[in-house]
Amino acid sequence: MKNQRLELTWLNKDKTYHPEPRLLIEDTNLSYGDADTENMLIHGDNLLALKALEQDYAGKVKCIYIDPPFNTGAAFEHYDDGVEHSIWLNLMRIRLEILHRLLSDDGVIFVHIDDKEMDYLKIVMDEIFRRENFLNRITIKTSDPSGHKTVNPSPYSQTEYVLMYSKNRRKYIYEQMYVASEYDTGYSKIIPNVDQPYSEWVAFGLNQYYAEKLGFKNTRKAKKAIGALEFDAQVARFALKNNEKVFQATAISSKAGRDTVELRDKSKANPDVVYLQERDDYDDIYILNGRQIYFYSSKVREIEGSITPAKPLTNLWTDIPYNGIASEGGVKFKNGKKPEKLIRRVIELTTNPNDLVLDSFLGSGTTAAVAHKMGRRYIGVELGDHARTHCQPRLRRVVDGEQGGISQAVNWQGGGGFKFYTLAPSLLKRDDHGFYVIDESYHPDQLAAAMAKHQNFTYQPDADVYWKQGYSTENHFIFTTTQPVTVELVDRIGRQLGAEESVLICCKSHDEAARTRHPRVEVEKIPNVLLGRCTFGRDDYSLNIIDLPNERPEPEPLLQVTTEKKPTEEKTTTNQGQQSLFE
Repeated sequence: MKNQRLELTWLNKDKTYHPEPRLLIEDTNLSYGDADTENMLIHGDNLLALKALEQDYAGKVKCIYIDPPFNTGAAFEHYDDGVEHSIWLNLMRIRLEILHRLLSDDGVIFVHIDDKEMDYLKIVMDEIFRRENFLNRITIKTSDPSGHKTVNPSPYSQTEYVLMYSKNRRKYIYEQMYVASEYDTGYSKIIPNVDQPYSEWVAFGLNQYYAEKLGFKNTRKAKKAIGALEFDAQVARFALKNNEKVFQATAISSKAGRDTVELRDKSKANPDVVYLQERDDYDDIYILNGRQIYFYSSKVREIEGSITPAKPLTNLWTDIPYNGIASEGGVKFKNGKKPEKLIRRVIELTTNPNDLVLDSFLGSGTTAAVAHKMGRRYIGVELGDHARTHCQPRLRRVVDGEQGGISQAVNWQGGGGFKFYTLAPSLLKRDDHGFYVIDESYHPDQLAAAMAKHQNFTYQPDADVYWKQGYSTENHFIFTTTQPVTVELVDRIGRQLGAEESVLICCKSHDEAARTRHPRVEVEKIPNVLLGRCTFGRDDYSLNIIDLPNERPEPEPLLQVTTEKKPTEEKTTTNQGQQSLFE
């Protein structure tokens, strides 16, 4: 059957939202640092903020990290995190749809979640980002069982998860990342004269070699004298320091290339002689006693300024401590703060300096702080009061050179800046008679900018032509005026139009004849031109919904096959007194 797909369904999933594309208003008293910065801290509902960003930033965000409320039912200090199951899924879906549009074609999104909703969220993200763009499910160790926390009806939970999706898997290029590891005792041999021609190399057992270097007859005597643990630790440090000499010998499969197999067999017949196979497009192969030599240097990397044994990064992250992060950034954020090291890894995996990073559940400001220190541009959105009490002071300290978190690892010295924004009020409000009117707080320039955004024009007033306030194409313009539009005004603008130019005039009132006066001058009345396009007067689409209307019991969401169907449109002109499940 056509147009079938596997999907998760839940109560009111087909309900659609039309959030208003608000203006962003800078609060210069809270902006800080470089006045020309592109970094943005936005205080306001994150769905409205995402909609406000969509026109200018669609397809431009390289990395998105969000840490939404987990829907655990626990009452957090800064979040009411007890949202009924279907509402949580629905409000996540509408945000993820806009985030998908904001993400660049080669961009990646990370969604941090725990096991309460993770499996459901995975299916929702498969629908929005497409299953073929799923990259990984990362498991993060967050704590160890201790004290009263170990009293659980089931095994203690010490992990959280990050779902990782690309916008277009074919365009995302992953460069292998390495993390610090312990000394691999398999590298147990050493060639002290590796600087000489390979034909003169002589191999020794590493432990015996080091014991003799310390003046002992053998390993056993060395361990007895200085202790086994200390001896092993010294060998590990010695191996790291001499990583270009220390090696392990691994078996060569008979399925290897013919030349390699022939050289392997020749080596077996001539013990303790090193053979070399030179290769043009690959690393050369050294063979000793029928086994290939792998030098320890191939397992060593520079990580955070130190040479250390390393291993490729996997999807199990146990090396990022959560203990001791309470004071990072100089802000407290009980049960919600993430380590700066975690966000650094996410950003390193997907971006380069000056790329754009977005976090629409900014919390205590960690993502913005880390992006700033790493030389990335960023947009952070936070609804709660801690946008002012946590995020803004934290970022101000970062600009001033704060040295906590990852600062020393990335050599952060301070600089840059950010701009603090709030959402403009809804453009339309109801008057005493229930009719929509323009909010009186909008002055003419703001009204012009708002109308351009609503009509999907780029607001950019022309310095010379007053009616060219914005454009949608190089020949189509918008003009918003609070003055009545007369036939004479239309005639005057019509005479100034270029041969291929046209204009949309938005106004509070107009002569009826003005609407049809000129074929390339369209005249529309505010608010009529806006009604039905979006929801006005709603300032909160947040996830902090705890008082729900009475509803019949809802079954658990089901995974089923369904045919595509047209979404149920949300009515945008109902009276404010009417109540729905999501209002």
